[in-house]
Amino acid sequence: MKTMQATEAKNRFGELLEMSATEPVLIQKNGRDLRVLLNVEEYEKLVSASGVDQAVQTSLERSMKRWGRVYEALAK
Repeated sequence: MKTMQATEAKNRFGELLEMSATEPVLIQKNGRDLRVLLNVEEYEKLVSASGVDQAVQTSLERSMKRWGRVYEALAK
């Protein structure tokens, strides 16, 4: 898995998208793992393999949209 710093990912976003088409890319900030960017096919494989109920997945996505910034602040 390739790794990229958050600032670099921001500055080279197009390249980051190209990199993530072939393999997941780990994004780090201040030495901490922050996110993993992967292509849609890999994401769908993970979701279907995880056995997570769609209602739970939808609830999580809504929660992240609404409270994502709070979660990130608490994680620091």
